[in-house]
Amino acid sequence: MYQRILVPIDGSTTSNQGLDEAIKLAKLTGASLRVIHVVDALTFATGSELYGGFASDVIPQMREAGEQIVEKARTRVKEQGIKVDSLLFDSLSTRVSDIVVDQAKAWDADLIVIGTHGRRGVNRLMLGSDAEQIVRMAPVPVLLVRAPEVKESAVTPA
Repeated sequence: MYQRILVPIDGSTTSNQGLDEAIKLAKLTGASLRVIHVVDALTFATGSELYGGFASDVIPQMREAGEQIVEKARTRVKEQGIKVDSLLFDSLSTRVSDIVVDQAKAWDADLIVIGTHGRRGVNRLMLGSDAEQIVRMAPVPVLLVRAPEVKESAVTPA
């Protein structure tokens, strides 16, 4: 069964749901987890900033936030008595999905567990889908943990 579970995280509620599911699986199978976070600077670059200013101001803040996300996840996993290690990656030109797939291969993961927003249509096209790319390219099974649907409340005209 699964002994090495790779869990990409970004600190979102959806990502945390994926981590929770990975913890449940690890408890059932005796697996260890590897938690990874990718500092994806290109997600926030619009092209209008001068790269030097962007790199010197924003990237260190993103890296610091990523370190906090990883440490918080490690603590949650350790509190459950599960063996865990973690890695933080910087990405200025490589897609997050490529890093996750490469890490699954390098670590010899048995499973990848990802929280996903389940975006469809234009939202998926505009925002891209790292989860979809990981599913397509992964050398191992991928468990997608979907965020609960947000029900739209009825809007009353004023």
